[in-house]
Amino acid sequence: MQLLPHRSARKASILALGLALTAQPLLAAAALPDAINAIRLHGCGGRKGVNQPLHIAAKLNEAARRAAAGARLQDALLAAGYGAAESASIHVATPGGDAATARLLEERFCAPLSEPTEEDLGIARHGDDVWIVLAAPLATPRPEDGATVSRRVLELVNEARGRGRSCGAQAFNATSPLKLSPALGRAALAHSLDMATRDYFDHTAPEGSTPASRATRAGYAWRVVGENIAAGVATPEEVVAGWLQSPGHCQNLMDPRFTDMGVAYGVNPKDPTAIFWTQLFGQASPAPVAGTPQ
Repeated sequence: MQLLPHRSARKASILALGLALTAQPLLAAAALPDAINAIRLHGCGGRKGVNQPLHIAAKLNEAARRAAAGARLQDALLAAGYGAAESASIHVATPGGDAATARLLEERFCAPLSEPTEEDLGIARHGDDVWIVLAAPLATPRPEDGATVSRRVLELVNEARGRGRSCGAQAFNATSPLKLSPALGRAALAHSLDMATRDYFDHTAPEGSTPASRATRAGYAWRVVGENIAAGVATPEEVVAGWLQSPGHCQNLMDPRFTDMGVAYGVNPKDPTAIFWTQLFGQASPAPVAGTPQ
């Protein structure tokens, strides 16, 4: 089964062309980054203040410069090497320097500037035009976190298997927990890294390998196997929730035939937002009895 959940992201691109508005004394003399953080701290437009200042990020400055040159926001972020969980951009054109820009931002763009989940800020200028990029970094797990992430996915999966549920039109009773299989984990990691490195999303690799053949190659003697894949989510909670919301993936996850599981992720080295997950299920074939014909 395949799953490509929508990334949780708030993307906006806002254009303002205008003259300086009514003066707000609070921002009159502030430099622009300080003025933006003052807006966040004190609130505006009926919104409460947010005591979480934005931090200037060199990669977002680069993204803002690319946006100023006409690039789409997501393309600009990708080219700058900034993996964003969510992002927004604002383009303001007004004479009068930072003070006038700050007044216009406070009057017109309170909502994106006071969004509490944003963490970083980038700014680019050209004459009276200012491009502002706001973003929160995508916290993709590190390769060394693999064991911790696998255990968390297993915990979430077994919580789900411990309760009855409907996966689309098919009802499942609570069933036995899975255990982690090192061999299935190796197969899952190999497929996730392959998808990430070669930038494809499929159960069948370009040269034709399948979940069953990858499990065999990893040393898992199977009676039955199944696979879920996902892309674009960064945490165990998100990926398991996405699988449970999709009937086919949910059916794999709840299938009482499965006893073992391996799960792993890989990140595209050219795009930190492109994370690929593989969850491989199996029931091992019983060991042959001594003397039994093979």
